[in-house]
Amino acid sequence: MVVAMLSWGVFVLSALMLVPLTVLLAQVVAACLPQSRMTSLKGTGGTGGTGGADRQHGLQRPRIAVLVPAHNEASGIQATLDSIRPQLIDGDRLLVVADNCSDATAAIALDAGAEVIERTDPSCFGKGYALDYGVRYLANTLALGQGQDIALPDVLIIIDADCEVGTGAIARLASLCATKGRPVQALYLMSASQDLRACGAASSAIAEFAWILKNQVRPLGFGRLGLPCKLMGSGMALPWPALQWVALANENLVEDAQLGLDFARMGLAPLFCPQAVIKSRFPNSPEGRQSQRRRWEHGSLSLLIFGMPHLLADLIGQTSRRPSTSRLCLLALALDLCVPPIALLTVMVATVFALAIVQVWWLAGSTLPLFAAGFVVLLLCLAVSLAWLRFGREAVSLGRLLLSPAYALAKLPLYGSFFWRRQLAWIRTNRDEK
Repeated sequence: MVVAMLSWGVFVLSALMLVPLTVLLAQVVAACLPQSRMTSLKGTGGTGGTGGADRQHGLQRPRIAVLVPAHNEASGIQATLDSIRPQLIDGDRLLVVADNCSDATAAIALDAGAEVIERTDPSCFGKGYALDYGVRYLANTLALGQGQDIALPDVLIIIDADCEVGTGAIARLASLCATKGRPVQALYLMSASQDLRACGAASSAIAEFAWILKNQVRPLGFGRLGLPCKLMGSGMALPWPALQWVALANENLVEDAQLGLDFARMGLAPLFCPQAVIKSRFPNSPEGRQSQRRRWEHGSLSLLIFGMPHLLADLIGQTSRRPSTSRLCLLALALDLCVPPIALLTVMVATVFALAIVQVWWLAGSTLPLFAAGFVVLLLCLAVSLAWLRFGREAVSLGRLLLSPAYALAKLPLYGSFFWRRQLAWIRTNRDEK
């Protein structure tokens, strides 16, 4: 009886694992294929072109407002603003929201040539509240000294205060957003600092590769299949007219992903523009990295567990009222959402395989569950290997990549704490301590 139950359990778990693993493998394979071999599905998604002036063909450049939410970012905001300001032209706006700051963030941003507004409300703390405050300010301000209303922007671009904006990224994002009338997500990458690289920490290299897999490979693969991507927090270009229909003021740990789903429900699923590059770095201190990972992974799991049912119900319940392209975009985002963080997925696959081994060698059960679990392991290894060969070799060596199961196991307490001490409030990551 026990053997039969364990055997069926392995089969069921293996079958459940097939869904996220098939999605992951499809994304990786599509991202690895040459662009010339991919068929562009017009109107349903796709990656952005080069954007900027080379795509304007004489058309007027869209008006841009760049919004930078900042909480105690005095140490890094100067570099962020310096990377943004040269990309703006007359009529564009650069606004910093100094949110509940206790340092010199506002003064530094003002000296760097940005418009600065300060928000102080400790009871409503989080990036979403800062974004809402900035959007309302942009909508209501008057031109200083002219007595005329400032023209509203066509596109709002959100950049985190700890990021470096690649050359031409602002124009590329704004051009694609204005042309398609849909949100656009830049390629948002994170890397280990020089201090971490000098320490030779394998976990940082593996984390960098995991970030590439999540933020570059997977959205690139869906984009080449003509499908949308999630919003990722920094490097987001949003069509201004659509902002009135979404709620920004919230404490959601993954307010960016939730915002992308809200837009998708409106028929405005986000597009991926890999030519626009935004870069940041992991915190130097172990405490900072742990805090950051806790916020990201607890937020992602919350969205998977609590957001997925609502998304599927919305997709099924309103099928007849949605155009086919909108339904396809919602389905694609639901499938993308079902892929858990790669470390957690590794633990889940390893657990199923371990149960299959127990069922065969210790309980003398059937070998069929072992073959099913082995197939699941093969899919994961194939997806990770292809992604590493094409995109990850500079981030992590093969030797360190082979240590990734140990890295995944080390994160078990983080995943376990989701069930008994889940993070609910947004907490800023301290990047400065070493």
